[in-house]
Amino acid sequence: MQMIEEVTSAMLAKKGQRVVVLDLRGIEKAVCDFFVICSADTAPHIKALCDEVEDRVASATGEWPWRSSGRENAQWIVLDYIDVVVHLMTNPTRDFYDLEGLWADAKRTEYKDED
Repeated sequence: MQMIEEVTSAMLAKKGQRVVVLDLRGIEKAVCDFFVICSADTAPHIKALCDEVEDRVASATGEWPWRSSGRENAQWIVLDYIDVVVHLMTNPTRDFYDLEGLWADAKRTEYKDED
C-alpha cells in the first residue's frame, strides 16, 4: 500500500525509532486498517517526523490527514488518514501506552533503518 510505504520511508528518513506497522484488518472492532507507530527521544524530533510524514504523503498521494492532534506538546501526535492512523510518540509515552500490547492480535511488521 503506497500510504504505508510513504509513511514508513518518511519516518526512517528522519531517523524515527522502532517503526512498526500493525495490520488491524483481521480484528473485528478495529478503528482503521493500519496503525503505523514510530517514536523519538524529544518533542522537536516528533514534530520533525510529523512534518516529514505529512509532506511525503501529500506529495506522493495528494492526501492530508483527515484529523490530527497532539502537536501542542508533541508527546504523542496522531495523524488520521482514515484507513491508516499514524502515531508519533516520545519513547516514554510509547512505553506507557503500549499500543502494540493493546493490539497484540494484529499482524506486526517492523522496519529497520538501512544505515
